[in-house]
Amino acid sequence: MKLLVNLDVPDLEQAARTYTQAFGLHRGRRIGEGGLELLGAAVPLYLLQQPEGSIGAGGQPRDYRRHWTPVHLDVAVEDLELALARAQAAGLTRETEVRHAAWGSIATLRDPFGHGWCLIQFTDAGYDAIVQ
Repeated sequence: MKLLVNLDVPDLEQAARTYTQAFGLHRGRRIGEGGLELLGAAVPLYLLQQPEGSIGAGGQPRDYRRHWTPVHLDVAVEDLELALARAQAAGLTRETEVRHAAWGSIATLRDPFGHGWCLIQFTDAGYDAIVQ
């Protein structure tokens, strides 16, 4: 099985700049007129240009205001404060204070396209610290 991560965005070039600057990804292949592969994570991130108001999943029009979805992207980082500064400089907005848990620390952000992102710095034990 191969996992593909596709992310709808209204502006392909702005999204590419945002994610390459925020997360250290780099451009891969151009996929037709409206797609771009970003590399550098465990799986490729495919940006798909879709205009606001076009019909998306469930027949709903796309809306790039901040929205809630049960599927979101977590980025595991070595230095959370540095990663936060980099993401904010690239245009993401911090939504919460850093929260700490036995498995590590987490901060939540939103990108310019309404998508939620979490930055996570794991402890040495990571999720093993809470496995039951």
